[in-house]
Amino acid sequence: MLAHLRTESVDILHVQDPRVALIVQRARQLGWVSTRSILGHGTNESPEFLQKFTFLQHLAPHHLEQIRAAGVWKPTWTAIPNFINTDLFHPGRGCATRAELGISEGGLVVLTVAAIKRDHKRIDYLLDEFSHLLRMEPELPIWVVVAGGWEPDTDELVQRGRETLGDRVRFLVRFPRERMPELYRMADVFALCSLREMMPIALIEATASGLPCLVHQHPVLEWIVGPGGDSIDMSTSGALATALQRLLREPHRRLQLGNRARNHCLDHFSQDRVVDQLLNYYDFVHKHGRSTSGRDLVNNRSGSEATTAGSYQRALRW
Repeated sequence: MLAHLRTESVDILHVQDPRVALIVQRARQLGWVSTRSILGHGTNESPEFLQKFTFLQHLAPHHLEQIRAAGVWKPTWTAIPNFINTDLFHPGRGCATRAELGISEGGLVVLTVAAIKRDHKRIDYLLDEFSHLLRMEPELPIWVVVAGGWEPDTDELVQRGRETLGDRVRFLVRFPRERMPELYRMADVFALCSLREMMPIALIEATASGLPCLVHQHPVLEWIVGPGGDSIDMSTSGALATALQRLLREPHRRLQLGNRARNHCLDHFSQDRVVDQLLNYYDFVHKHGRSTSGRDLVNNRSGSEATTAGSYQRALRW
């Protein structure tokens, strides 16, 4: 990769792998390449480790605030979220997908999209809460669909879910990425049970698809959902079951929240909104250290919208 960056005279490399970003930054310091690297921080690295990076993109304002509080903030850092293709992920009704999964058209579907594991994504909590909900509402036609990648404890969770929930659960392990938009359109409610997140793409996809969302009371999750859902204390047993019972019983509120979720996503996470911010940051990174006025070009940015694009020769975003 270093040979490619050198041969092609790449100005900016934007990556989410901390090791790669650090290697390129060091190579520039040694004069091997002219490329400036940006780390898109989505791996929950420590503040001490992040201090090594000159250019850093936090994915949410909360993360930037946290790093300020830790006393390691740099004026060359920014906060810009991930973006979503809101033309690809949009509201609708996935009747064919429901039929494929053996779910009745009139049934209510709770969807989660996450790695199928206990740690972090807490799929065991989701299964327990849905089992509780079935006991609370035995006559309600409800299903839970769990879609995500395989993990070491996935098989155990699948077996447990099928034993406790029977026909009311569907596990979609390694569901094809190209079919994800139709999967969201099949659902009525989206739930994410993790207690903390950096910037979950699945939650943005759910809001773009017009799904009302239930998340934990965490600043990043609440910021992504905005007015398009409810934040509850998912560290408490019974909290999700109660919230699902209320939301599944209120079709008009689901529609209202879903519309708000979609509009919030369009306003904050659509390509048009975010790409301009990225281009402006690339412009700043490319010009950094070359300003004759010595003024801070980044203007203490914290993820606000920007409209100017840079004149750099090439940027790679991996």
